[in-house]
Amino acid sequence: MLLSTGFRLRPGEVFSVVGGGGKTTLMFRMAEEIVDAGMHVITTTTTRIFSSQIDLAPFHLALENPAKLSAELGALLECHSHILITKPPESELGKTLGIASEHVNEIRDTIGISNLSILVEADGSRMRPFKGPAVHEPVIPSCTTLVAPIVGADIFGQPLDEVNVHRAHVVSDLLGVRMGDLVNPDLVARLLLHPQGGGKGIPAGARLVPFINKVETHDRLRAARDTARKLLRGGVHEVLLGATTSANPVCERWGRVAVIILAAGGSTRMAEYGEIKQLLPWGSGTLLTRAVDVANQSDADQVVVVVGCQSNRVESAIKDRELTIAHNLDWQSGQSGSIRAGLEVLGDGVSGAIFLLVDQPNVSTELLNAVIRLHRESGAAMVAPRAGGRRANPVLFDRELWPEMCRVSGDIGGREMIDNYPDRLEFVDWGEEILEEINTPEDYVGLREASAGD
Repeated sequence: MLLSTGFRLRPGEVFSVVGGGGKTTLMFRMAEEIVDAGMHVITTTTTRIFSSQIDLAPFHLALENPAKLSAELGALLECHSHILITKPPESELGKTLGIASEHVNEIRDTIGISNLSILVEADGSRMRPFKGPAVHEPVIPSCTTLVAPIVGADIFGQPLDEVNVHRAHVVSDLLGVRMGDLVNPDLVARLLLHPQGGGKGIPAGARLVPFINKVETHDRLRAARDTARKLLRGGVHEVLLGATTSANPVCERWGRVAVIILAAGGSTRMAEYGEIKQLLPWGSGTLLTRAVDVANQSDADQVVVVVGCQSNRVESAIKDRELTIAHNLDWQSGQSGSIRAGLEVLGDGVSGAIFLLVDQPNVSTELLNAVIRLHRESGAAMVAPRAGGRRANPVLFDRELWPEMCRVSGDIGGREMIDNYPDRLEFVDWGEEILEEINTPEDYVGLREASAGD
């Protein structure tokens, strides 16, 4: 996926890049994507940039008089979609100074272009893939809305020394590790999570999205995934893995995923059994306990059960399992109310939600994991199974669709999103057994007998 997709970049964002392992390349690659999308972008640095890298920008503004910044820039943006702003080059140093952070704030406040994004390289790393910030670093403008600490995956397995790590002694002091120790996922995650490491200088309200760059081999991918897991456990909401020089620079976006089990209905068509569908016997438990166990065994980070009809009995049936209960008091009005109830109780930082029905007993943990994996790799707004050429359930909906889903009413669930955005749906191909549902007593008897014979 593109960087702008992976970072969920919105028009008008101020995006500051810190750390080591490819900041400048990421900044210019992101700028290209923004221009290709028909928007404007300013790139700059609050420290220094190699003078040779200035040529990466289609237009360079060497700012001699900051007092004229707003007047010059407004006119130039009418002619150029991407402008790099620095001070005049210092040829004898091979580097060029950027602009002060307050000038970034000035641009944000005075340039009247709603789709203007500003990308800022906010510290230096001397070409090392990993770094510890000095006392004066990073220099992040206060108007920043998104901060990306970057690490090069080529650091994994290398010793913590000044050859491989910029200011290795800072990392050693912050984390209490010895110089010369090998850099592993735990060490990288700990530094990125440290308030004086990857979390240093982040303005209030800004999003923190680490990027592990140079993920170009299987070993690096394995180490990057391990790091992502540790970062998510440490409180980071999303982590990107990839290589800025690749055609698709983000190979995976890691975030928390929830499974929301819809178990609020009254199951009127099963009345002859004298039991609501979710509490019908299945194996050693019920259809509901089976769905909960499938979800809990998956890679999902949270399991939610939405209850409504006979809620006390339903909750009692699953009281010993790890999950969150959501109540749909208006369960008779249709599935949309259960969707809202489930989304409202999700934990902080959940990026995707899979809606699982209890009446599809052939949906497996493996299928849930395949859906989660494709969402991680594609960044798609929706991911669904496909069996026999037909779309099937369960469907994962990315968080960007949740506000719209919560406005839907009636008994249509997420189908309106699928109808409205068919080009934003990705498919996991699966066996046709997942199409089997329990809608009638005959369905229940047949599928239960088949299950018993397996």
